[in-house]
Amino acid sequence: MERILEDWLLHANRRPKILIADDQPSNIRVLYELFSAQCDIFMASNGEQALQLCQAELPDLILLDVVMEDIDGHEVCRRLKADPLTSTIPIIFITAQNQAADEVIALGLGAVDFIVKPINSVIVRARVRTHLTLKLQGDLLRASAFLDGLTGVGNRRKFDDDLLTNWRQCLRDKTPISLILLDIDYFKHYNDRYGHQSGDSCLKLVAKTIAESLRRPHDKVARYGGEEFACILPKTKREDAVRIAEAMLGRIRALDIEHRGSDVDHVVTSSAGVATLLPTLSSTPEVLLTAADVQLYEAKRGGRARVCATREE
Repeated sequence: MERILEDWLLHANRRPKILIADDQPSNIRVLYELFSAQCDIFMASNGEQALQLCQAELPDLILLDVVMEDIDGHEVCRRLKADPLTSTIPIIFITAQNQAADEVIALGLGAVDFIVKPINSVIVRARVRTHLTLKLQGDLLRASAFLDGLTGVGNRRKFDDDLLTNWRQCLRDKTPISLILLDIDYFKHYNDRYGHQSGDSCLKLVAKTIAESLRRPHDKVARYGGEEFACILPKTKREDAVRIAEAMLGRIRALDIEHRGSDVDHVVTSSAGVATLLPTLSSTPEVLLTAADVQLYEAKRGGRARVCATREE
């Protein structure tokens, strides 16, 4: 397990997270002692608690009992696999059920492994090690598929996933979420005047500057399309989001990239639209996206090189 910990710290910059769900405290204690030195452990004593922890913590691996109060392990597995947010989390059933038919059912539900109680520590450690290795490799492959090839920030698909994930988290936490849509002013004129190679270099510099303007690890930037970028700011009030957007625009202007084709300035500038919402069960992330897009349009209509924001959260 030590090697697994080293790989996770190197590639993911954190320890792997394991959720243990079992209605017997003695079983949880045994598994906790096996993995707590190398992994962050979360514990649930029933199915409902397991589902809530999965949504809140997004563990890297779930060790799941079948027979539990309220919601059994099979139903927990069905719900997790039906939710795009949790569908890729590997599940290992650890159960006293020992018939071949039981294993067939578990694997048919989407579990990656099936271990029969009583727990053999050597077998459990070996299988957990294998599936944590596979999970890390899968995460790295998915991460590369979510990057914009030119700028190195997230791509549109990554933006869509991050927006949904953070929207749900803010809905659970009852906290606001802010979105910044940022567009390079008169970028078509820039490409026409300086060429597409210079345009690509400009996009890379702007993307790097935006990313460096985000201080918190859970703030996300993605290339939304063409010369447009999007920043997701969970747990961020309107005034803080506006301040961040204004700082971004200032840093982009300070790059001092010549732009003689601009009607705003002789250097590259940008416009931004900011929207902030407190998620509710009756609203959707698309409402936030539309609001930010409207504000970006207002910034352009008002002369560009400025920030426009919704009046209130």
